[in-house]
Amino acid sequence: MYITSGTSALLRRASHSSSSSRTGKRVFSSLSKKPASPSPSSNSSHSVGSQQTRSLSYLSAARWSHGVDWKSPASLASQIRISSAFSDTLLHRKIATMASENAFKGIFTSLPKPGGGEFGKFYSLPALNDPRIDKLPYSIRILLESAIRNCDGFQVTKADVEKIIDWEKTSPNQVEIPFKPARVLLQDFTGVPVVVDLACMRNAMNKLGGDSDKINPLVPVDLVIDHSVQVDIARTEDAVQENQKLEFERNKERFAFLKWGSNAFQNMLVVPPGSGIVHQVNLEYLARVVFNNEGLLYPDSVVGTDSHTTMIDGLGVAGWGVGGIEAEAAMLGQPMSMVLPGVVGFKLSGKLPDGVTATDLVLTVTQILRKHGVVGKFVEFYGAGVGEISLADRATIANMSPEYGATMGFFPVDKVTLQYLKLTGRSDETVSMIEAYLRANNMFVDYSEPQQERVYSSYLHLDLGDVVPCVSGPKRPHDRVPLKDMKADWHSCLDSKVGFKGFAVPKETQEKVVKFLFKGEEPAELKHGSVVIAAITSCTNTSNPSVMLGAGLVAKKACELGLKVKPWVKTSLAPGSGVATKYLQESGLQKYLNEQGFNIVGYGCTTCIGNSGDLEKTVGDAITENDIVAAAVLSGNRNFEGRVHPLTRANYLASPPLVVAYAIAGTVNIDFDKEPIGVSKDGKDVYFRDIWPSNEEVAEVVQNNVLPEMFKSTYKAITTGNPVWNELAVAAEKLYSWDPTSTYIHEPPYFEGMTMDPPGPHGVKDAYCLLNFGNSITTDHISPAGSINKDSPAAKYLMERGVNSRQFNSYGSRRGNDEIMARGTFANIRILNKLLNGEVGPKTIHIPSGEKLTVFDAAMKYKSAGQDTIILAGDEYGSGSSRDWAAKGPMLLGVKAVIAKSFERIHRSNLVGMGIVPLCFKSGEDADTLGLTGHERYTIDLPSSVSDIRPGQDITVKTDTGKQFTCTVRFDTEVELAYFNHGGILQYVIRQLAAKQ
Repeated sequence: MYITSGTSALLRRASHSSSSSRTGKRVFSSLSKKPASPSPSSNSSHSVGSQQTRSLSYLSAARWSHGVDWKSPASLASQIRISSAFSDTLLHRKIATMASENAFKGIFTSLPKPGGGEFGKFYSLPALNDPRIDKLPYSIRILLESAIRNCDGFQVTKADVEKIIDWEKTSPNQVEIPFKPARVLLQDFTGVPVVVDLACMRNAMNKLGGDSDKINPLVPVDLVIDHSVQVDIARTEDAVQENQKLEFERNKERFAFLKWGSNAFQNMLVVPPGSGIVHQVNLEYLARVVFNNEGLLYPDSVVGTDSHTTMIDGLGVAGWGVGGIEAEAAMLGQPMSMVLPGVVGFKLSGKLPDGVTATDLVLTVTQILRKHGVVGKFVEFYGAGVGEISLADRATIANMSPEYGATMGFFPVDKVTLQYLKLTGRSDETVSMIEAYLRANNMFVDYSEPQQERVYSSYLHLDLGDVVPCVSGPKRPHDRVPLKDMKADWHSCLDSKVGFKGFAVPKETQEKVVKFLFKGEEPAELKHGSVVIAAITSCTNTSNPSVMLGAGLVAKKACELGLKVKPWVKTSLAPGSGVATKYLQESGLQKYLNEQGFNIVGYGCTTCIGNSGDLEKTVGDAITENDIVAAAVLSGNRNFEGRVHPLTRANYLASPPLVVAYAIAGTVNIDFDKEPIGVSKDGKDVYFRDIWPSNEEVAEVVQNNVLPEMFKSTYKAITTGNPVWNELAVAAEKLYSWDPTSTYIHEPPYFEGMTMDPPGPHGVKDAYCLLNFGNSITTDHISPAGSINKDSPAAKYLMERGVNSRQFNSYGSRRGNDEIMARGTFANIRILNKLLNGEVGPKTIHIPSGEKLTVFDAAMKYKSAGQDTIILAGDEYGSGSSRDWAAKGPMLLGVKAVIAKSFERIHRSNLVGMGIVPLCFKSGEDADTLGLTGHERYTIDLPSSVSDIRPGQDITVKTDTGKQFTCTVRFDTEVELAYFNHGGILQYVIRQLAAKQ
């Protein structure tokens, strides 16, 4: 049976209701069951009621309640068997031993409304009367409240709660706590493989004789399709329509699969393409700040499969990125096991100087925190300066938490937060409830009142008055360059050896000029540093009206002076939501951006994630034939080499106004203080200062043109989808019918041959080194998201199946197909493998034969011979996006272990989740200091019983050359050991669900 569903299928979401005053009524494609209510105790008025068919009146309940099909800890325990146990013995503890009542029911109290009645009930932290809580960072209080609310004596215990209360003493000891986020956030690149895994898990559950319906999200899941649109068409009035048309042509199969998932799985909302960027939609619409779930009040919290989920921290919502496999476990009721983090207190004081943007501030903060070292920590911002920056500025700072290495960059809720909630269309009653709850639970900051002294793990301070205009690049987000130093820094990069700050361009060729005919018609020229891509893109900045309207003011001033961007610069504007379009049009500034070539190209991530589209052929040929170091300037958050575009070796992060300025200048080789940016229509030199708006100008245009009605109308329309999405026909079956000929969606082999018995831990015997890396290997290197090279194994696979190169699409769009993603693992064209002795590219040496092969072909050769492989790496292995394919891909290639100097937090966790052993060299050691070349064979002996392995224990790695060295096994918690024992987190979850029939 097939259904052609419009709004109904678009928003079939068991836990998203709608507010008639805010978003209109949501229509669901089918009725589902009324949820069990959250239960603080089995005897309270909130105890679980009988399940019954949901009425239509129930569907029109306020979306902020999110009550539908939400499972409380007590009701959850009676339905599924997911444990935070530390060994198989504990994992098989009888459900009957679980506590039937919350241990903290004594602090469950009512929150009265000012005019009578109550908002609901909540667990009161002040009622504990524990002075240690008053000193806790606000971010830790959110973890504490979650532990108390979910304390059932089984998944979360009183001992876990005590660890958090005693945070000041326990956090330095790397203690483990369980955390249950209130919801999960996905985007389509990472969301497709999540839904693929869920569909595959249903099949696996069936084969094990279990109930496949148990594979269902138990918390609200929001999936926003934003990663698919590419900048194929730019600088035209119809660019957005043309790019969206191409997006649907390329991704129809993926989109239909996601739409099937929104019907097949409960509690899942899919926001269709063309709506905006996930983190901006989350900030402006999805975030609750405080849940009111059928009368139970608690703080919003979220984990997402995109590392920039942290953007929501700017709204006072605790959120961070996790791997897709972790997110799947959280959806299925598995408490996340995490190390109780240290918290860096970052004090802000003063005010930003005139002409300085939020982007300048976040690049400065990123550099400071990167230097301080905040990996695995929360950063909490405080001080009078916080009250001086807008909510949008805070969100910009929080967004780049992955770039400065923190788990979160958190801003507690204050009056500025409440004002933003009203601006974005949240109702007065909702905002009143949020303020009342947070004040009652000591989670609200009022900078007009004396501040309680809080304890932090370490302290930093920044006077906002010291921030100066800057950019970051050319290859890393934390390599900040003050604008006044840009020209000198550029010449230093040309001179320096190839590296993060070097291109090794010979002196005699640094000034060469390449002349060509643009499109074969118009005379054009390129030099080293010429800007060929200028993109206003990314959630980091497109959510911020001050920098977006600031860009419009720069374009307006430039137009009025007669300046114009050269036609061979690929300019684009991709707003993060329809709201940005509305205020740019309302202000009259969009027409000036259009005149400079910054026409709207789509609503999605575009250039920031590598979806920049092709450069015009004559431009690309001029770059490649003359070895030009061309530049991209983008308002993004990542500029790793090879990410933005294969032909832009220099990539600079900048504010949207600076993107426009550099596009007009046409080069990064310029001193804006001393050199003119162009010549006016009357022949006079125009300088940067002539087109740069003052803070007052920006504030005035923001004040007059960013209005609540824009947010309300935009997000009311978001529930209706778009006609092309609504016309997608999808199957109504709960089990997915896999198409073996599909090159987009393919059933992965993770559960082949799986039985109910866990396989136990595995060591490594006489393994070959597949790759030998240096420092800062990112997930973009490991599993690229961008274009598929025509000479790659993935391209060969597609062409063998009749897919021509124009239809290749990107790796990111094909993450639902394991065959392509395995071939795309380590396929980044800029990857540097020491086994190749300086050669750059996605190849390696097959050690036994000495052949130089693609990484995929070498890996398959090892696998066919039954030979294990390992990877050697330096610092920060796996930094960048939270990309689960960066762990899934190596697992499918047969990699058994990664030995690195250090790991990025999410990637290390993903490796564990896929059954790969992460090991760290001891301090001061690495492959080079130990004399390892990668030509050795490696043996890693691990105990055959998981009970004999301890988190963080040291083990000896032996080689066939006689060298041996000590490494730390980076299983950081007992729960991770349980995952490893089962062969991975997904296998663990399935076995636990299947065991409870």
